[in-house]
Amino acid sequence: MKNFKEELKNIQNFVFDVDGVFTDGSILIHEDGSMLRTMNTKDGYAVKAALHAGFRVCIISGGTNLAVQKRLNDLGIKDVYLGVHDKSTALMDYLYENNLKASETLFMGDDIPDIPPMKQVHLATCPNDAVAEVRAASDYISHIAGGKGCVRDVIEQTLKLHGKWGVFFEARNDKK
Repeated sequence: MKNFKEELKNIQNFVFDVDGVFTDGSILIHEDGSMLRTMNTKDGYAVKAALHAGFRVCIISGGTNLAVQKRLNDLGIKDVYLGVHDKSTALMDYLYENNLKASETLFMGDDIPDIPPMKQVHLATCPNDAVAEVRAASDYISHIAGGKGCVRDVIEQTLKLHGKWGVFFEARNDKK
């Protein structure tokens, strides 16, 4: 198994699944059929901090909820791929089209469809409540559950190792 902290020094790109990573995997279904999910604001702050620090953030998800797309776009994530059933191909296309390296990429997923792209990147990560197969395929298992701050966990650790954690906060306060 890789030394996670040491390997974070190579990371420049974050790729995340949504359901079970940004959310806890629960879906509230209204009588009209619309579905609601909850996301953790701490994850949102970390995403903004990563983007501000020059890291790339991409979402590849099988889900298709437009409200999820809007939330992610509002955080500043431009690369949001929803309704994806072949996450491996989507990942490789994203890396190729943006001239990015798999050797500089971290992927966080929580369920079986996430295993193939996890095997294509430098660091495979998951929330602590991921399914057993994903946990077994991970280089790092966050101590935090999906939808509860696991995204922030990996971003914050990475930015701290790069000396870039807190830069976003400082920049926001300088504007006041």
